[in-house]
Amino acid sequence: MDQSRATTPDASEDAPDEIAFRELSKPSPTRPYELREVRKLAQELRAFLNRPSTLGDLHTSHVVGKSSAAVQSILLPEAERLGFQSERRGLFASCASNGVRPDYFRVIGQSGILIEVERGKTLDNNMDLLDLWKCHLCPIADYLFLVVPKRRPTKKGASRVMFARVCHRLEAFFTVPNLVNVEAVFLFGY
Repeated sequence: MDQSRATTPDASEDAPDEIAFRELSKPSPTRPYELREVRKLAQELRAFLNRPSTLGDLHTSHVVGKSSAAVQSILLPEAERLGFQSERRGLFASCASNGVRPDYFRVIGQSGILIEVERGKTLDNNMDLLDLWKCHLCPIADYLFLVVPKRRPTKKGASRVMFARVCHRLEAFFTVPNLVNVEAVFLFGY
């Protein structure tokens, strides 16, 4: 990209047995040392998601009628191992929307990371934009790990592209003059 540090989608975006990955970050990070640590955590999460057993569990949980809670339950043990807390309360106490909770939260340096997991309503209900909004509002989180489907199966047997569309929608927030106060979003497509 011209003015953002948006990386191109990797080859795994179309590979059924591999997690798609994309980083969207500001052109000039505020705290580069912190961003390096966040990138390490993102790679650890990506490695976990790419394990054959995890990919199998994700495949089983990503069916019509299941909620994102099924996918969250697969991630929870690894998120906790990486130092994240599930549905941490009080992060938005100083905001008008003080009841908002992330799926997972972890302190990193002077900031924090939110993890949000989506499944069926990613685009239909603009959950990807809501998740970015949560990170934008959170006074102590500058980073977002967003876990979304590569494709979403429909009741009629077809599927809708999700990961690529989420990447495209969020790119705008990391391009001048539209920069959001979020330092980086790491997208994981299962």
